[in-house]
Amino acid sequence: MSAPSLNLCIVLSDAKRIIRANRGHFFALGLLFVLPLSFSAIVYPSFSQPTSIISIYNRLLSSSSSTPDPEGEIPPVDKSDVVFTVLYSLFVLMFSLFTTASITHSTWNGFFGRPLKITSSLKSILVSFFPLTATYIVSQLILGLIIFAGGGLAALTYGGILFLGAQTDYGNVYFLVLVVLTTVLLVGLMIYIQVEWFLASVVAVLESKWGFEPLKRSSYLVKGVKWIAFSILIYFALSIGVLSAFYSSSVPSLISNGWISWQFGLLTVLFTVFATALMLYSVAATAVLFIYCKALRGELALELLDEFAPLYVHLPCDADEKVPKVVYVV
Repeated sequence: MSAPSLNLCIVLSDAKRIIRANRGHFFALGLLFVLPLSFSAIVYPSFSQPTSIISIYNRLLSSSSSTPDPEGEIPPVDKSDVVFTVLYSLFVLMFSLFTTASITHSTWNGFFGRPLKITSSLKSILVSFFPLTATYIVSQLILGLIIFAGGGLAALTYGGILFLGAQTDYGNVYFLVLVVLTTVLLVGLMIYIQVEWFLASVVAVLESKWGFEPLKRSSYLVKGVKWIAFSILIYFALSIGVLSAFYSSSVPSLISNGWISWQFGLLTVLFTVFATALMLYSVAATAVLFIYCKALRGELALELLDEFAPLYVHLPCDADEKVPKVVYVV
């Protein structure tokens, strides 16, 4: 297979084929790990915004007895909100690691038609937990340093302008263009890094590498297929993002007279199911792309040869033969 023949449709089609061929297995994994993650991703933004379900419900209950706050007054930060946000972040991180490890392991075996077992997928979580966690920490530290360096450079530039006595007009069109360009460059750099590290989680699971090594390995594997990695990243990020945003915007209209309507429950179920499917396909598609990247570099044939080597028996060669006979054992 040549690199030009590989595209997004092939990767998504193979991921779909693997999941459909093992529906029961992936349904169980989705129910255990992906469903809690997708449900929290759909519901949490609605509860964390000023127009959340809780705030709307409380305002409806207290509208007759309370007086409105002065306009423009910023409410104090509640400590319980901070604790809840931290716990939610830890919850998302843990279930993301569980989802990545189990589905990646199952997709790898399902791609080659091997039987899939829940126990094997659960064991892969234990084996891959440390490599995934270490890789995640290293990647976040690097991204944090890049953001810190970018912010520090912007602060030094701004300080230098003020030191020279220049007056900064925040409404000046040139200043706004500079801010927009800086933001675009920073976001573009972040996206580029995410594409370079797109296969790092799969490397950590299937090759048991950790730390900086999976990041370097991913950068090597995605050479020549970066547009496919970028397409997968944008496709699922936009799909889940639009789904969550549409759900959050629909919540206020489904609340009336202090009671949460039945449409709200139905909408939550439907959006959770769609988000679960998207997240599951996202991890599976990433693992499929990893397999193709290894195949394009000739690494997959060597691994398969090592795997099936025990099925062959090397017989002693005859006196006039230089190469031993090989018999395949069924």
